[in-house]
Amino acid sequence: MTDRPERLHETASQTAGPYVHIGLMPNSCGIPGIYPVDLGASLVDAETVGERITVRGRVIDGGDQTVTDAVVEIWQADANGFYPSPVETRGTADPHFAGWGRSATDPETGVFAFDTVKPGRVHHSDGTLMAPHISVWIVARGINLGLQTRIYFADEASANAEDPLLARIEPPERAKTLIASRQGSVYSFDIRLQGDGETVFLDM
Repeated sequence: MTDRPERLHETASQTAGPYVHIGLMPNSCGIPGIYPVDLGASLVDAETVGERITVRGRVIDGGDQTVTDAVVEIWQADANGFYPSPVETRGTADPHFAGWGRSATDPETGVFAFDTVKPGRVHHSDGTLMAPHISVWIVARGINLGLQTRIYFADEASANAEDPLLARIEPPERAKTLIASRQGSVYSFDIRLQGDGETVFLDM
């Protein structure tokens, strides 16, 4: 007789909260001593090259309420279009740029924010040039799997028109849900989880 394990069945997904802050950003929820500062709190230092910008927004649920317990992560190229990653082979990224950041939404206002630099353009897997963008991952209570999307910039209209990902969004008017508006050095980008104006999320 052959020992054959019973076929394993997939278990149900569990929501990521309400403990995401305790696990990912303990300082932000009043638990000091695990990290000097929460990981991903800063992407730049005084010597980082590039145009300094702030990306600020809210996560909004299907009831048009701001989600105050979300965690948002970003990943982006530096100002010259290089990723600070060991698999980057096109050139050397700015050693003063982290490329990755993490922000909890404020428990009162629901606002997340990142001080970073405007990313340079990078190539898509098919060789075409993508518009400057920031990759985003969102997790919160009630979200079983992290959601992925991108932030593009309203003042990059020509590059956005050439971007291979934006060109694939149907219907095309939904692409505007990925465009951050600019006021001075601040880009505003709200993430709508459901309902009218729902943000386009990516199946990665």
